Amino acid sequence: MFNKEEIINLRKLSQKYAYTSIQMHESIGRKIGLNGTDHKYLGFLIQKGQVTAGQLAVLTGLTTGSVTGLIDRFENKKLVNRQPDKADRRKIIIVPNIEKIRKLITPFYKDFQNNTDELFSSFSNKELSVLESYFHKALELMNKEIEKVNEK
Repeated sequence: MFNKEEIINLRKLSQKYAYTSIQMHESIGRKIGLNGTDHKYLGFLIQKGQVTAGQLAVLTGLTTGSVTGLIDRFENKKLVNRQPDKADRRKIIIVPNIEKIRKLITPFYKDFQNNTDELFSSFSNKELSVLESYFHKALELMNKEIEKVNEK
């Protein structure tokens, strides 16, 4: 079992990883003409496909007003289109241009993804299982914290 100092060191390393991830995404965002968070929100659209503005607000945690600005920025870069919802005219469907988004961001991620795959392949199956377990449990903790903060 780890002692308290080892746990604190792991937490600090995790924080450093998170901060470095933010820096990397900000750098990539600047290169593609967006900020770091905007470019990460493109990932939501790649994963989810078409969503309403309200659904995007829930996914991102942004206010509906902030989502409107986000969609405007994406639309100005021709990364999304707004389409009226045929079933409910009050709603707007955000349709991502997946091909254009991928073409824009892939050059900045290809090497990193390959290097990450190579790093993962350097671990044993048992070590990969530990990493997978950690990520699942860490995500669960973060999602619970998000819910708790949003309830306040």
